Amino acid sequence: MTAISESPISKGTGTDGAEADRTRWVMLIVLLSGQFMALLDTTIVNVAMPTIGRSLHASGAELQLVIACYIVSYAMLLITGARVGSLIGRRRTFLLGVGTFTLSSLACGLAPGVGVLIAARFVQGAGAAAMMPQIMTVLQLRFSGTERARALSGYTAVLSSGFVAGQVLGGLLVSANLFGASWRPVFLVNVPIGAAIALLLPRVMPADGPARARRLDLAGLAVAVPAVCLVVLPLMLGHQEHWPWWSLACIGCGLALVPAFLATERAVTARGGHPLLSLAVFRSPGLAPGLATVMLLMVTYGGFLFAFAVHLQAGLGDSALRAGLTFAPGAVAFGLCGYFWRRLPAAWHPWLTAGGTAVGALGYLAVAVLLRDGGAGGAWLQLLFVVTFGSLAAAFSPLVTQSLVRVPLDEAADASGLLTTTIQLGQAVGVAVFGSVFLTLAAHGSPGQGAAAVSGHALFVVLLWLVGTLACGVVAAAPLARTVRDSARARTAPEPP
Repeated sequence: MTAISESPISKGTGTDGAEADRTRWVMLIVLLSGQFMALLDTTIVNVAMPTIGRSLHASGAELQLVIACYIVSYAMLLITGARVGSLIGRRRTFLLGVGTFTLSSLACGLAPGVGVLIAARFVQGAGAAAMMPQIMTVLQLRFSGTERARALSGYTAVLSSGFVAGQVLGGLLVSANLFGASWRPVFLVNVPIGAAIALLLPRVMPADGPARARRLDLAGLAVAVPAVCLVVLPLMLGHQEHWPWWSLACIGCGLALVPAFLATERAVTARGGHPLLSLAVFRSPGLAPGLATVMLLMVTYGGFLFAFAVHLQAGLGDSALRAGLTFAPGAVAFGLCGYFWRRLPAAWHPWLTAGGTAVGALGYLAVAVLLRDGGAGGAWLQLLFVVTFGSLAAAFSPLVTQSLVRVPLDEAADASGLLTTTIQLGQAVGVAVFGSVFLTLAAHGSPGQGAAAVSGHALFVVLLWLVGTLACGVVAAAPLARTVRDSARARTAPEPP
C-alpha cells in the first residue's frame, strides 16, 4: 500500500455530518455508475456482433478484434491507471478516464467502418483502465467499518449486474433500432451517462492531490503491450488468412518478448524502481494456482460468450433481443450466486472454486450434447444455464480472496493488479482462441448441411474444448483449496506459550 496524502472525509456532527455522509454515498453512486458503464461494454457488444458484421461488412476476425481490443487495452493499462491516480490525483484521473471513455464511445457509435470501430474500442479500454482502479481506492479511503462493508456490497452488486445487463441490454438496444441506428446505440448510450458522471463528480468528490506513489514503469509497459498484441491479434486473424507465415512469426515474437519483459522488470527492481510486475509476489503460497485458475475460467468465459452469441444469431437466426434474453436466466443465476456465496457453510468455502468449476464443466458438456444437432434447447437449455453459470459464479467469486489469502500486505497491491489483469487478458485470449475455432468450423461445414447444423457442430466442438479447459481449472484449483485450509488453521491455532 502506498501512503495517502489526503485523509478520509470526517463524519462530523449534526447537520454537517449528515450532509457529509449523504455526499459520500452520492459520490459512491456516481463512481459505481462509471464502473457499471465500463463493465457493460465488456459484454454488451457480444449480442450486437452479427448486426455489426452485416452493417460494416466485417469479417469474423474483425468482430473478434472489436471485442478483444477493448479487453486487451483495459487489461494492460489497469496497473498503470492505478499509479496515475496516485501521481496526479484520483478525481482527476477518474474524470480523465470518463472523458476518454465517453468520447471514444461516441467514435464507436459513429464509426463509418470496422477499422475505426476497432481503434475506438482500444481507446475506450484505456479510458476504462483509468476509471476502474480509482473506485476501490476511494472506497477504502472514505469508508470504514460497517459502512465499508455496505459500500463493498454495492461494488460487488455492480460487478454481478454488469454481466446480466450487458447481455440483455445489448439485445434490447439492437432490436429496438432506435432512430434507425441499428447497433450504434449500444455505444452511444454511454455518451449521456458519461457526460452526467463528468458533471456530477466534481460536485460530490473533493479534489485530492498527488500521493507518494510508485512511479510509472514505462519500460515494462513498452515490452508488455507489444508482447500481448503480437500473440492475441494473430490468433484472431490467422484462421481468416489461412495461417500465413507472418501470423506464426508474430506469435513467436510475442512469446520471445516474455523473457525480455521479465528481464526488464528485474532491471527496474535492481535500480530501485517500481516494476509493472513484481516477480517477488509469485513466492506467495496460493497465488500461482489462483492465477492459473482465474486464467482458465476467464478463457472459457470469453470464448463461450462469443461463440454462443454468434451461434444464436448467425446459426439459429435469432434476433439480437432473443439472443440477449437467452443469456438472461444464466446471467441472473451468475449475479445472485456471485453475491450470496458467503451464505454457504464456511466449511465449503475452500472447495467452492474446484467444485464449482467441475459442475460448470459438466454443465458445458450437457449443453454440448443438447445443442449438437443445431437445436434451440428450449427450457432444458435455460435450466442448464442456471446450473452452469450459478456454479461458475460460486467458483469465481471466492477465487480472488482465496488467491490473495497468503500474500504479504506490502505485496497486496501488486498481487491484486496482477489478478485483475489476468481476468481481463483471459477473456481476450478466450475470444481469440475459441472464437477462431468456432469461426473456422462454421466456415467449413458440409455443403448439404443447413446453417443451424453447421453452427451447432462448431459450437459442440468448442464446448468440448471448454470442458477440457475447465477440467484443467479443477486441477489448478486443488492446491488453492489446501492453501485456504492451511491459512484458516493458522488463524485459529492457539499461540505458543
